[in-house]
Amino acid sequence: MGAAGALGEDEVSQLQRLGVFHIWGGRRGSYLSTILQESKSLLKSQTVSDQAVAEALCAIMLLEDSSPRQALADFLLARKLAIQQLLNQPHHGAGIKAQVCSLVELLTTTLYQAHAVFYTLPEGTPPDPALPCGLLFSTLESTTGQHPAGRGGVLEEEMKLSSWFKYLPESVVEFQPALRTLAHPISQDYLRDTLQKWISMCSEDIRAGVSNLLVYVTSMKGLAGIRDAVWELLTSQTLSQHWGAVCRRLLDQPASFWEDLLQQLFLDRLETLTKEGFDSISSSTKQLLTSALQELEAKPSSCALSKPMQFEHNVSLFLWSESPTDLPPDAAWRGTSSRGPSATSGLSMKAQALTPCVQSFCSALDSKLKDRLDDLLSYLPTDPKEAVPTRSAFDRFADAGTVEGLLRERCLACIHHLLGCLREELLRAQDLLRGQGDAPRDAKLNAVLFMARLCQSLSELCPHLKLCILGQSGSTETGLKETRSTKKLGKGKSQEVTPVQAKWQGVKAELLQQSLFAYQIWSSAVTKGLVQSFSHTLLLDTAGSVLSTATNWDEIEIQEETEAGSSVTSKIRLPVQPSWYVQCLLFSLCQEVNRVGGHTLPKVTLQELLRTCMAEVLAAYEKLMEEKQEKKPGAFPMTQSRALQSLYDLRYLSIILAAKSEEGKTSRIKHDAGMEKVTDFLEGHIDPFDLDVFTPHLNSNLNRLVQRTSVLFGLLTGTEHQYTSRSGTLSSQELHNILPLASSQIRFGLLPLSMSSSRKSKAATRSTERAQVPPPALARAEEEAARPGSLFRQLVTEEEDTAAPSLFKLGWLSGMTK
Repeated sequence: MGAAGALGEDEVSQLQRLGVFHIWGGRRGSYLSTILQESKSLLKSQTVSDQAVAEALCAIMLLEDSSPRQALADFLLARKLAIQQLLNQPHHGAGIKAQVCSLVELLTTTLYQAHAVFYTLPEGTPPDPALPCGLLFSTLESTTGQHPAGRGGVLEEEMKLSSWFKYLPESVVEFQPALRTLAHPISQDYLRDTLQKWISMCSEDIRAGVSNLLVYVTSMKGLAGIRDAVWELLTSQTLSQHWGAVCRRLLDQPASFWEDLLQQLFLDRLETLTKEGFDSISSSTKQLLTSALQELEAKPSSCALSKPMQFEHNVSLFLWSESPTDLPPDAAWRGTSSRGPSATSGLSMKAQALTPCVQSFCSALDSKLKDRLDDLLSYLPTDPKEAVPTRSAFDRFADAGTVEGLLRERCLACIHHLLGCLREELLRAQDLLRGQGDAPRDAKLNAVLFMARLCQSLSELCPHLKLCILGQSGSTETGLKETRSTKKLGKGKSQEVTPVQAKWQGVKAELLQQSLFAYQIWSSAVTKGLVQSFSHTLLLDTAGSVLSTATNWDEIEIQEETEAGSSVTSKIRLPVQPSWYVQCLLFSLCQEVNRVGGHTLPKVTLQELLRTCMAEVLAAYEKLMEEKQEKKPGAFPMTQSRALQSLYDLRYLSIILAAKSEEGKTSRIKHDAGMEKVTDFLEGHIDPFDLDVFTPHLNSNLNRLVQRTSVLFGLLTGTEHQYTSRSGTLSSQELHNILPLASSQIRFGLLPLSMSSSRKSKAATRSTERAQVPPPALARAEEEAARPGSLFRQLVTEEEDTAAPSLFKLGWLSGMTK
């Protein structure tokens, strides 16, 4: 037997006993160092039995003449070296799980063997066969104790197995070693203090070593796999059967290597991975935003615009384009309620004016969030029942709340970073647009509108953003709560909102605020560009400019009574159309609103657009009034005809651009004061007698004009100035009447409904009867007509007068845009 090379457990045992024989026989050779080396090497292994550990320690004590306390120190030192060797092994990917599991198994086995070898039961305590203890002292006693004559010494067992032992002399066969000092049992207090110090010393090495190992784990799924492997190891019957009793006897307290040593290391690594993941999302999202804005701001002459870019420049092209994805393939046999939230059709996107660029941006962001969320969900319980602690080594999902909090925190930081980038771009665009008088179709505005639509739709087109913030527990319940209208709760009652839901509501509020800010920049630029052209034409003080913008006037016959009591017929001429620059202003304004998808514009934005436009128009008229009051020589005078036309234009603009809102009264008072001031100035240039005669007819022409143009300018008027009642007698020149589709502003405006000649008399009769109804009743009729479904009720009423069946069936339209 040589000293080089590892020996088996049985060979080591023989060497130990033979070495003892040589020591006490006076022969000291190479066996001494070999036995000591192999015995101490055996102590490092976690796979050897408790008895083998006890025999190795006995051999060391006999060879070195040491005490049980020194044997305990040798045992723990060997295990500390084993831990360091295990942590310093080469690690490559999947081997990290095996290393961590081996480390936990080594720690657990060390305590079990410390109990089996060194712990002694107090006096009077019956032994437990399933939980052995005191093997060191029993082995020492059997090795050094005196045997009856003829029974043999330490080599008794070997003599039974090998025939060559019978040739040994009797002094060798019956040799029995003895300790020079008594082996006193280790006290429980000393054993407890020593083990606690050993665990404390090993903890520093373990934390540093495991942290270095976890650096090579690049996914949360990998972390979850290591954690689950440790849980399965510690929950196995082999290691968990007597763990509680061993900890109470050795440490006087329960011990959990996962919670005390590893759990925080895993959380730290998880936090690092989460931060790195969302930092990557923030960086890639910023790059995606920058490239999208650069492409949007590129001049059409420098590069050919792609189809998505054309749609961004003019959303109406996108709305009226056909695509194979407009309807889902199963639209014919599958209802909208049975489809998932992600199964959105092309018509649904068009109904919300969500252009392909916005869709692709949100899809890219949502895909990255989904990958990050799926990776993190592997660390959380898939079944809520798993989150309930069970009788096991430790609760795997005890830190689920902390993990969700990390996810929520990093996701919020990512969204705030994106909002900060958008804010910087919007402020830069606002500064550029303030200093230039370009047309509203400027490339910078396309980028502003893209950011407005992006912020408006981000919370809906990125469903995983909501999941990242709300987490698994609150997402489903919150989704159900948000679908219920808070109006059903009644006045004075508010829906309870949890702190997590409040964070999600705060994100949506910030996105909406950013979207409204972008739309405000757009509306200011549009107003500035269009009203500037309007003001320039209005203030042109030449006869040619007045004639070039003049429109045809209507000739009306009136009956006047003379002083003698006779009736005299005379003709008066009054404006029936606004000036051309007024029509151009309104039509251009509608074009701009329609170009950006006016049916999806926030009501606040549209009201602000109308309010700002009306304020600029009033400012232009006030400037005209100031110029006329100065009476510069050579200036074109304000004639009665021009005053009439200007008064007609101003009143028409005030009706079309009136923004109905419940905001403060200060702006309305200021608006009314300015309107009254300009009106008094214009009426001052009209003969008072003529003004009294003209006013009723002027009002009639004005009301008729508003009715006729309510479809043309429907995007501006909304539902506030839609004339739904058929009051007044229909003249022979009015072949059409205007009916609303719905009371609220929807995708399409008003439709002109053609009336056949057979219905004219009946409609005129009904209109005459309605005109005789008192004003309150008329108001109620208008309110009734403005309610949803009024169009269909009116159509049914009309069809009752004819025998021809109605083919106007709109039921199939109900699910088209879902």
